[in-house]
Amino acid sequence: MLRNVSIALALLAGTTLGTTSAANAAGDAKAGAEVFKKCAQCHTAEKGGGNGLGPNLFGVVGRKSASLPDFQYSSALKASGLTWTEANLTKWVTKPGATVPGTKMMFAGLSSKSQQANVVAYLATLK
Repeated sequence: MLRNVSIALALLAGTTLGTTSAANAAGDAKAGAEVFKKCAQCHTAEKGGGNGLGPNLFGVVGRKSASLPDFQYSSALKASGLTWTEANLTKWVTKPGATVPGTKMMFAGLSSKSQQANVVAYLATLK
């Protein structure tokens, strides 16, 4: 009986921890807006806004990479075939050059997992 209770408690704890981890992985869009200030040196994020050194990121989640008609993307990004899912954006903001070797983007990436999740959560709100 005690063994069954221990197993049940362990399973319950695992479920709770899993839920907490998933919630943390989703990121905090408000905190991501602060992180985006690093990105705003090169990117804009306003609906209908122009490009900077990098393309406008409004509506980026779900968009095919290198698809804005008025931006000159690297041939590497054009050939990547990526769609900017939250998972691909997380890889990108972590280390752009490793995600798409040959990209023109000179940003080294965000090393903080929470900053990565937060900025992707912020980008997901730009619809």
